[in-house]
Amino acid sequence: MAGVFRFSFGPWNIHEGADPFGPEVRRTISFEKKLGLYKKLGFDGVQFHDDDAVPDLNDLKPEQITRRAKSLRRKLEALGLVAEFVAPRLWMDPRTIDGAYTSHDPKARAYALDRSKRAIDIAAALGTNLLVLWLAREGSYIREAKDSKVAADRLVEAMNVMLEYDPAIRIAVEPKPNEPMDQAYLPTTGHALAIGYRTVAPGRMGINIESAHAILAGLDPSDEMGFALSFGKLWTVHLNDQNGLKFDEDKSFGSVDLRRAFNQVRLLDAYDFGTHGEFVGLDVKAMRTQKDDVATRHLSNSREVFNSLLDISRGLDPAKMQSMVSARDYEALDLYIMSQFLDRAR
Repeated sequence: MAGVFRFSFGPWNIHEGADPFGPEVRRTISFEKKLGLYKKLGFDGVQFHDDDAVPDLNDLKPEQITRRAKSLRRKLEALGLVAEFVAPRLWMDPRTIDGAYTSHDPKARAYALDRSKRAIDIAAALGTNLLVLWLAREGSYIREAKDSKVAADRLVEAMNVMLEYDPAIRIAVEPKPNEPMDQAYLPTTGHALAIGYRTVAPGRMGINIESAHAILAGLDPSDEMGFALSFGKLWTVHLNDQNGLKFDEDKSFGSVDLRRAFNQVRLLDAYDFGTHGEFVGLDVKAMRTQKDDVATRHLSNSREVFNSLLDISRGLDPAKMQSMVSARDYEALDLYIMSQFLDRAR
């Protein structure tokens, strides 16, 4: 078998270009117009934060939230789109400045759990059972500020609440080693997998691997994906690229290291990713210099690069590669792989 690839991205991937050092450089595109671009760009799935789907949900009652999410589902269906997942956006509220699930403040932890339940309600109304947890502010700036053992226990407790709230929900943890926190809890795939096995429903705990996050941890994304695949836990991916160990850049897929991108594609295809409904998710940002009329090329480019690398991978000669491996002639194998890229470029 081989992978079956459908692509998704989140509405935040079409943005105005503001960063910590400068203002917006592109006009705002309405949410409805963004949805209208998905099919034109070759995408079938929409990634959602909870408040992407239902704005101002903190001010709404649960039944209002569900009603608005169901209305959005009808819009998606009319456009031929589906919701891939919902992620509770816990890091933007003043109450979660010191963490959400791991905050010292019990009121902040209660808010985080209530908001997560509302995100689960939204997911159900949109027709997806996948919740992604990026634990943005679950960490510390100095070691003495928090007890890491208590923090781990609180993460398990929070996940248990979510798993028990809806017996259909599946949770994919998105590990990241730093930013916005100096040191984050659950920084790698191994940490995220381990915490899942401590919950009341390990079978409903999985992983979302983002390329850049693995690179920030000094790891290779394809190795992290292979580790998760060996447990049957790679439920979605966020493909992008990263230029060094600094802030999370979310560069277009393959734009920094094409060989590294190739191995992610090769691994996903080799292990039939997508045949159980998984999406190839992108989390990429346009370069700040992009003008309005070309500010979605980072999305179409990333998808094109993925498909080009897939063609290269499927064109390899497995027997030739195996003979090189058996002979331990890794230099020959190295040149063989590089030659595929060079021949493609001619």
